Amino acid sequence: MSFLVSFFSFFLMFTGEGKISFGFYDIARSLTIPGWIVIIVLLLQSIYMIAVGIERWLTYNKAKQQSRQYAPKVAQALKNSNIDEAINISDKHKDSHLAMVVSSGLKEFAAHQGNSDISGEEMEASKRALQRAIAVKTAELKRGLAGLATVGSTAPFVGLFGTVVGIIGAFVALASAENAGIGAVGAAIAEALVATAFGIAVAVPAVWLFNYFTNKVTSFGVEMENSASELVDYFIKQRTRQLNS
Repeated sequence: MSFLVSFFSFFLMFTGEGKISFGFYDIARSLTIPGWIVIIVLLLQSIYMIAVGIERWLTYNKAKQQSRQYAPKVAQALKNSNIDEAINISDKHKDSHLAMVVSSGLKEFAAHQGNSDISGEEMEASKRALQRAIAVKTAELKRGLAGLATVGSTAPFVGLFGTVVGIIGAFVALASAENAGIGAVGAAIAEALVATAFGIAVAVPAVWLFNYFTNKVTSFGVEMENSASELVDYFIKQRTRQLNS
């Protein structure tokens, strides 16, 4: 909010006595009801953007940190052919995107491990379980990003609406004033400029966050696909070992 106060202080508002006011309070006091509605909508959008940004940043950081701890542990368990231990390790890393994917595949594979021969259909079932887990986790990682995209695309238009209302008010004041001048339309012009500036100030960081988090989700998706492929290779080796034994 301090940034907005400093930013809006650059706008001039002329009073009827010809004095110039640099205060944010004077500009806010001049806003009409439609102008306040625009400002409130933009405030709600900015609050949503900040909340989603913080929540997604914490979620992605936690997923990254837990995946770094999880990967070597589960790799060692699978190297020792201890699937039960690998599943237990996966269950302990709930926030890891890799753990969720690997756990679903391991549980499906473990359900058929006691059979003397693991058929191709059972292998396909494990692959489908991995793909379902990837789809579910990807959707979970994308949660809130559509809202950021909506804020980024609509905030400028909300600000533009405020600008249009302010300009209409300026023309009305200009038409009704006996002595046409900046003093007669200053408040309405200030309202228009504030709405435009606020809309841009909300939209730009929302678009930045959306692009940044979208790249994060794409990176997580690649990691999950690679882990799923490696796990399928492990299943194939286990099946070959059982057929040869």
